[in-house]
Amino acid sequence: MILTNISGKRRMKNFIIVTMIIFSCLIIRIGWLQFVQGSELQSMAYAQQTLNRNINPKRGTIYDSTGENVLAISSTVETVTVNPLNIKKEDKEKVAKALSEIFELDYETVLKKVSKYSSIETIIKRQEKEKTDELRRWMNDNNISIGINIDEDTKRYYPNNNLASTIIGFCGSDNQGLDGIEAVFDEELKGEMGKIKKITDARGGDIKEESEDYIPAVDGKDLILSIDMTIQGIAEKYLKQACIDNKCTDGGNLIIMNPKTGDVLAMATYPDYNLNEPYAAYTDELEQIWDSISSTERTKYLQQVWRNRAIADTYEPGSTFKLITSSAALEEGITDTDNKGEFTCTGSIEVSGVRIRCWRYYRPHGSESLREALMNSCNPVFIGLGQKLGVEKYYSYLEKFGLLNRTGIDLPGEAKGIFLAKEKMGPVELATVSFGQRFEITPLNLVTAVSAIANGGDLMKPRIVKQMINRETGEVENIEPVKVSTVISKETSEKVLSMMESVVSERNRKKCKGRRL
Repeated sequence: MILTNISGKRRMKNFIIVTMIIFSCLIIRIGWLQFVQGSELQSMAYAQQTLNRNINPKRGTIYDSTGENVLAISSTVETVTVNPLNIKKEDKEKVAKALSEIFELDYETVLKKVSKYSSIETIIKRQEKEKTDELRRWMNDNNISIGINIDEDTKRYYPNNNLASTIIGFCGSDNQGLDGIEAVFDEELKGEMGKIKKITDARGGDIKEESEDYIPAVDGKDLILSIDMTIQGIAEKYLKQACIDNKCTDGGNLIIMNPKTGDVLAMATYPDYNLNEPYAAYTDELEQIWDSISSTERTKYLQQVWRNRAIADTYEPGSTFKLITSSAALEEGITDTDNKGEFTCTGSIEVSGVRIRCWRYYRPHGSESLREALMNSCNPVFIGLGQKLGVEKYYSYLEKFGLLNRTGIDLPGEAKGIFLAKEKMGPVELATVSFGQRFEITPLNLVTAVSAIANGGDLMKPRIVKQMINRETGEVENIEPVKVSTVISKETSEKVLSMMESVVSERNRKKCKGRRL
């Protein structure tokens, strides 16, 4: 009897201890959930019980320099999503069939989305209102009011197709800028996403008492470019004609700049592509083989045509570079424009044991002034000027004219010039550089440097975007022209311009004289 009582007390004691341990564990667990994980769990619950549908903002419009001609614009379209948990089980197949037929989608794929245990699934993006109105009519006819959402969306459109394609660039399926202006100014153009917020139950179903919370999207800023649509169109037309007539298999590029401001009025590249179909074949020849080549080959072709060669490719400038040598020599007082008989062309010149010929070595130019040497494009004269300047001084002018660096234009993919390091440049290398060979620069580098000669001596940063406009607030942000530095004096600029005019006028005079003869 005594043993039974002791045993019962022991069991009771053990029970109390176990109960206290369990109770303590529960208190500790509740405290952990409340004080340590409370914020995290609250966020998780909010996320589970809140159904968000995004509203894409309208991407900013891109205009030419007039502010009237549209180069890129966003049109209003609509995106269709479903809330599978809000679609009745007996309606799922019917809904999937309707969606697949209206939007010409695979039925099985749509059915999987409609049948998923999830809060939201995207059926199709950026559809014209004609199609979504057809869905609205079907929903009304079949008395389905929940579970299918039709939300406003935007789609990028380029009204001029190929015009300025390598400048403007294009957008991806998510409306993000992928190339050109669209990529560089993506933050300014894209705007801010809006939302439709709705409280749901734990399964993701609608709570009828709760209404939707609508947060409107903020549209992106508009851009005014420096590009003049008329000049751009003319440049592209004649560049294409020149490339075809001269069988330029590698294509070509052309830049027109306002020297005073650095504004790029036109930047044409051939071949070009349709901005509305950036992934399509862009020539008749490619169209014939497009479906038969691999995706890797297609990508290779597309990257070539997307490439803005005017800023991404480098070339030997050749005789155009004699303008830079002339400017440096005049600025340093080494020569003047019209010193008769200052130079003599014998058909070639020897530099450190290497004989470098004039292009007209078979009939030397003879006695020349600097003006006449530029008109004749006489290599030996400019080699001599380079020698007088010397490597150190010549490199200082390359630096001043911005030729050793990128221009900093607001376009992606700008290349840097390719020059031999100053300490490695010997007499022969200096000689060839003096008349534009054995180094490479971009066309933009060259036109920017020559513009400094044309505008009185100021090196301007190339400008491609002039203004950003917030249509909602009316705020206008001007992007002012930027003067990088003064390269040469106004007097030197006027002398070089005078010689450049002589090159053209004298050649035209000779042509006219030849016709009369």
